[in-house]
Amino acid sequence: MSEASFVFGEKPIQIESGQGVTLTGSRGTDYLDFGASYACTPLGHSHPTVTEAVQEQAAELTYVQGSYPVEARTELYDRLAALAPGDCEKVWLCNSGTEANEAALKFARHATGRSKIVATMQAFHGRTMGALAATWKDEYKEGFGPLAGDVEFVPYGDEEAISEAVDEETAAVILEPIQGEGGVNPAPAGYLQHVRDVTDEAGAAFIADEIQTGIGRTGDLWAVEGEGVDPDIVTAAKGIANGLPMGATMVKPWIAEDPGNHGSTFSGGPVPCAAANATLETLVADDVPAHARDVGAAFRESLEGLAAETDTIRDVRGRGLMVGVEVKTGANAVLRDLAIEHGVLALPAGRTVVRFLPPLTVTEEHCQRVVDALHATL
Repeated sequence: MSEASFVFGEKPIQIESGQGVTLTGSRGTDYLDFGASYACTPLGHSHPTVTEAVQEQAAELTYVQGSYPVEARTELYDRLAALAPGDCEKVWLCNSGTEANEAALKFARHATGRSKIVATMQAFHGRTMGALAATWKDEYKEGFGPLAGDVEFVPYGDEEAISEAVDEETAAVILEPIQGEGGVNPAPAGYLQHVRDVTDEAGAAFIADEIQTGIGRTGDLWAVEGEGVDPDIVTAAKGIANGLPMGATMVKPWIAEDPGNHGSTFSGGPVPCAAANATLETLVADDVPAHARDVGAAFRESLEGLAAETDTIRDVRGRGLMVGVEVKTGANAVLRDLAIEHGVLALPAGRTVVRFLPPLTVTEEHCQRVVDALHATL
């Protein structure tokens, strides 16, 4: 492929196949996938149950628009309604996380009749114009303005700042239970409950962006469950269909009563719905979140031990199998060496944080290989 035929650059590793936690390149090199393509394959690559569900659905019906009921879509509505945290039992399906957040912002504004959105510094909520307006980093926004207005940013984890920002003009607060792109920053203890209390008092919606933290990633099916918090809207995507494009916006009945006019041509396509049903059924039946919690705790413990041995690691943080390692050198240099010299794929989260988001099926042995590789690299 010539450089003239695509808009954005690509990495110098061409991937040919994947199985479980391993990706195989075009030259036959195996890579331990500790990025899961931004947490999109919680059950690992080419999971047989998901593959079978996709093949069966594609052979029966590939696509029909969302206003016609189909079995796979109806099953997913019911499944998500049952699995969603709290009373977020009304479901809208889409194709990505940014679409799910875009819908959440629209639903909140229409249901409350207000326009102000409160978001947090270092937040990332997507690249469409509304979700981008609620995203903190200027480099994502450069050249795309003017964006949707009436968005106020406050420091993440600052209870006083969120109390001052949320008022009678606020439609919603949107935040990640653990910031992903912003550096793998967990919410301080009690912060999410404080946001819940503040939005309740103001009559505003609390939107939990679980695009990256959801689907078992943090050791619970939803990160807010680990905090005992009940949002008004929860958004999910990435791993929900184990690699197929799928997103969901789950809302409480009071939001669903007056969501406004919204839609999407490919909302709830039968094939991604079949993949999502198979993914969620397997996650729950095999108690994959508990596995992620246990293995993730062991992984972080090993990384913390490494940090004690070297002066090149500033911090290790995260929950479950959402782990950030803040290094004193640039993250991209570390990631290049991990991939090229050690066959480990991971992700950046800002300039200095190496982010690990592996399939939730990884073992402690896989994690130790990564710790050893990181030790050699640093």
